[in-house]
Amino acid sequence: MTDHDPGDAPAALPEAFDDALVAYERYLRAERGHGPHTRRAYLGDARSLFGFAAARGVTALDAVDLGLLRAWLAGELEAGRARATMARRAAGARAFTAWAHRSGRLSADPGRRLAAPRATRPLPSVLTQRDAAELLDVAAERVNLAGGGDPDDTPMDRAVAVRDLALVEVLYATGIRVGELVGLDLTSIDEGRRLLRVRGKGDRERVVPYGVPAAQRLEIYLREARPVLARDAGEPALFLGRRGRRIDQRQVRGVVTDLVGRVEGAPAIGPHGLRHSAATHLLDGGADLRSVQELLGHATLSTTQLYTHVSVERLRASYRQAHPRA
Repeated sequence: MTDHDPGDAPAALPEAFDDALVAYERYLRAERGHGPHTRRAYLGDARSLFGFAAARGVTALDAVDLGLLRAWLAGELEAGRARATMARRAAGARAFTAWAHRSGRLSADPGRRLAAPRATRPLPSVLTQRDAAELLDVAAERVNLAGGGDPDDTPMDRAVAVRDLALVEVLYATGIRVGELVGLDLTSIDEGRRLLRVRGKGDRERVVPYGVPAAQRLEIYLREARPVLARDAGEPALFLGRRGRRIDQRQVRGVVTDLVGRVEGAPAIGPHGLRHSAATHLLDGGADLRSVQELLGHATLSTTQLYTHVSVERLRASYRQAHPRA
């Protein structure tokens, strides 16, 4: 086993628990398609539960019952865990016991009756529409400066500026995740219909539209900048770094953070903040919740509903600021 919760000591567990963790990790990886961070979280929750059980002399998997689960969560609460952590622990335990019951490792599923304090989700920071427009103006101005004849500028500098403008336009136009952006290939674009084929969480594929401004920026990037960045004609990635290989998420975060930091009064956000902003602006503009869910690739509508609260809060703030009887 290589996946451990960094907050838990890697104490030895009874063999039955270790065997279950190995099988559970295999299930999360092969059948659920979860990435390493998600697997680490699920396995960390299960390991924490097993450590608690072992400390109380429980060594058989089928001895894990509702009473033990509740005692474990009570111990977590006494240790001062945040409500969000408690909710995640409970959800992780329910996911594990459901799998263990389906796979025949538990005769019953004690997690079905396990409750935990509901996590309060803070509203995400988003750009106003004016902020978003200024962000794109800042990125466009950088392109103009890179092509302004400064003797220190190189064709590579301009190519990078053109790339940065295109990727920011695409992030805001589509609301895709940064991991989805860096995973785009040249074959992911349908330029005629202005569509992107995106591979999201759980390796699920969806088709996302983008608008005319993003199409124009992409066309310029593909025509002028990508050939400068590319070193291998066979490289499939859409967005490239200075070394000619697929750009990575860290680089994209740096680009977005830097450009947003140049917009006066804008909140400090990264690529995920652009995703939040795109969703909020869609709802502000009248898009229905189901369409936004499909666009963002949310598995459940409840995740998308968070953005309705953002829109309401923005409306309230505008009302309080503008109405004389607020």
